[in-house]
Amino acid sequence: MKCINKIDIQKKKEKMAEITEPMEPKTEKKETGRKKPGVLAALIIATAFFTGCGGKSFEMAYSPDYPVSGFRMDSPSESDDMAEPFAMDLCVVDKDVTAGTDVDLSQSEAAGLFCRDDKQTIYAKNVHEQLAPASLTKIMTALVALKYGSPDTMLTASANVKITEAGAQLSGIKEGDQMTLTQALHLLLINSGNDAAVLIAEGIGGSVENFCDMMNKEALALGATNTHFSNPHGLTAEDHYVTAYDMYLIFNEALEYQLINEIIQMPSYTTVYHDREGREKEITVNNSNQYLQGAETAPGTVTVIGGKTGTTKAAGRCLILLSRDASGKSYISVILRSETGETLYGGMTDLLGEIKN
Repeated sequence: MKCINKIDIQKKKEKMAEITEPMEPKTEKKETGRKKPGVLAALIIATAFFTGCGGKSFEMAYSPDYPVSGFRMDSPSESDDMAEPFAMDLCVVDKDVTAGTDVDLSQSEAAGLFCRDDKQTIYAKNVHEQLAPASLTKIMTALVALKYGSPDTMLTASANVKITEAGAQLSGIKEGDQMTLTQALHLLLINSGNDAAVLIAEGIGGSVENFCDMMNKEALALGATNTHFSNPHGLTAEDHYVTAYDMYLIFNEALEYQLINEIIQMPSYTTVYHDREGREKEITVNNSNQYLQGAETAPGTVTVIGGKTGTTKAAGRCLILLSRDASGKSYISVILRSETGETLYGGMTDLLGEIKN
């Protein structure tokens, strides 16, 4: 592998800086002490790690023996310009991890279980295969909205919130309706309202198209290089896909926002907003996460904290969760394209069973 010298790194920094900043973030994130991977690190991981994943191919595969890579830096003290290892604070996986597990995910296309505290990949099946994410898309929508907007930002719905696709989940937002970003995020993540996604995208990005550009640039910055978003809600669209591993990266980042943490734990939500005439409109929505509703139970001493569901014909049944074990360690689990609700939750319960206290 060709080593990268200081001049090369500086040139890459300058080049990437020209294309990776849609606008200045308007809000501060919850302080966690984690160092953020830079754009350069995303560039390195894109070329050094995800070889052959989901139909994308690159010239070289990751090897821990490379003197310079997204995962290893032999002499990081040589210069402050040297790139920080991208995955130093993340779980890493480049192949299936199923040996020694007792999980039946034969009717699900891809799945992963990651310990956030130990940085350990416990289970992985097809985690780099590109698949439709359905409403798991909305996690990135919420992340970008909070990064570039304020919770109290007032949003006004345009005519574009009218979505006529059969089966599309809607919160009933009409043209001229007004609500805060906080209210819209609750409808987005709890009710999975596709109209709420359009309201947020236009209110924060100026247009759906521009907001999708922001989503894709954020994905690149996070190292989610096998992902591309064409809309903010996840309804089936050409060139709209994620991988199970990229969803782990995106959800892991989204959890740095306290508001997202709070919303994904809520079984229901009631709020009052206003229509174009200033009249009050009250809405109550329920979470479709069956663990939060008590219809499904996690195994042993595992506690499901919250997450996001997603369903379309193209994506099948999808689910991503944040859970904790008895010692307080946290885990992200994700399943993409399960055939039915029964296989989705049965497979997820099996997957959570691999968490050993």
